[in-house]
Amino acid sequence: MIEVGRICIKTAGRDADLKCVIVDILDKNYVLIDGETRRRKCNIMHLEPLQETIEIKKEASHEEVKKEFEKLGLKIKETKAKEKKEKPKKVRRKKKVKEEKTGKEKKHGKKKVKKEEKSGLVKEKTEQNKEKKKKLKK
Repeated sequence: MIEVGRICIKTAGRDADLKCVIVDILDKNYVLIDGETRRRKCNIMHLEPLQETIEIKKEASHEEVKKEFEKLGLKIKETKAKEKKEKPKKVRRKKKVKEEKTGKEKKHGKKKVKKEEKSGLVKEKTEQNKEKKKKLKK
């Protein structure tokens, strides 16, 4: 019953209830169909064969199938291949180059001080804190 040129009705998928013709038999479960549906591979279980057949050769082009369908008075689905567009390339962000920091640059609103100056400041502050504590005790 499944043969090249057999007209069928597609029973499943988005092309359901549309007529198609078997263009090629791919294996025991799949065939290539064309017609009111899109030209595609289809499971035999999703087709309901009709009594009608048309004379087409195996692997017939879409144009040949279209001519045969017009003789039967059936419309055929015309699809266009999508134009291939170049995919946009991802642009990677460049890493920021860290500049060498000088002794007097600010970091988070505070002055960054060299180690030598820092140790001197710490000593001064501890001395100032000691003096404040002495004054408060008196």
